[in-house]
Amino acid sequence: MTLRVTFLGTSGAVPTTARSLPGIMINRDGDRLLFDCGEGTQRQMMQFHTGFDIADIFITHTHGDHIYGLPGLIETLDFNDRSAPLTIHVPPGTASDLRSFIFAASGRPGFSVEIKPVTPGTTVREAPEYEVRAFRVDHDVTAVGYALIEDERKGRFDRERAEELGVPVGPKFSQLHDGKAVELEDGRVIEPEQVVGPPRPGRRVVYTGDTRPSDRTVEVASEADLLIHDGTFADDCTERAVETGHSTARQAGRVAALADARRLALVHISSRYAGPLDAQRREAREPFDGEVLTPEDGDTIEVPFP
Repeated sequence: MTLRVTFLGTSGAVPTTARSLPGIMINRDGDRLLFDCGEGTQRQMMQFHTGFDIADIFITHTHGDHIYGLPGLIETLDFNDRSAPLTIHVPPGTASDLRSFIFAASGRPGFSVEIKPVTPGTTVREAPEYEVRAFRVDHDVTAVGYALIEDERKGRFDRERAEELGVPVGPKFSQLHDGKAVELEDGRVIEPEQVVGPPRPGRRVVYTGDTRPSDRTVEVASEADLLIHDGTFADDCTERAVETGHSTARQAGRVAALADARRLALVHISSRYAGPLDAQRREAREPFDGEVLTPEDGDTIEVPFP
């Protein structure tokens, strides 16, 4: 079951020659979900071969570096004869302004575009085997983050134990794995818990967008397989991070440590930092003993089952 994250843009506020503006594509077994849509996102999608068959777009907030790519992307989808409806999820109180911005720039496309305000703390997209939930973050405007949370998986089926108990190979195996008791020819009843292990967790990917460190992020990112966190600044700009509603790499590392996340990816990197992000990785690793990533544009991460 594929869960693949492609970093389309990893810069913050101002693009650089190496980093484009914010955009993250998550491919969950063929469902393509786009998170933020900075200027040039459509080109990044072409360059990094993510495809344009987007199910939904999730906007964290309406600062320009997170939304300026929307009109161009919608026009491109229209030129490609898209007919499927598109839902754009936006923070509360921003739908009207975003609608005016998009349609003023791109006109009315030949497919339905629904701009849907989200309520933090609720499920904003429900699909078979997973959901996307919005949560409030701490930026200098109304902003939300998003968590993709998979359902629990069935426990492992112990075939050897089932055969020891006399369960015949065939449909009764599936019934037991589906949680249904079965009766054998000798009258014995085998319960699922005799041959099926405890439920196994699904995967969790959390994207904060722009934010200061937040207790709510810690809660939502509990045991996340991947936490994609604002890492705009290094320690040299801690005060600037507070003033502008962003985080340092060290602060993101603390959030990941408190959440017991497995991996941390730092994004929204300030344009003042060119070249390798050695300082940011080092500062994030001091509080966090998990894997710290500083992805470049085009990097793709496969998220395995825990």
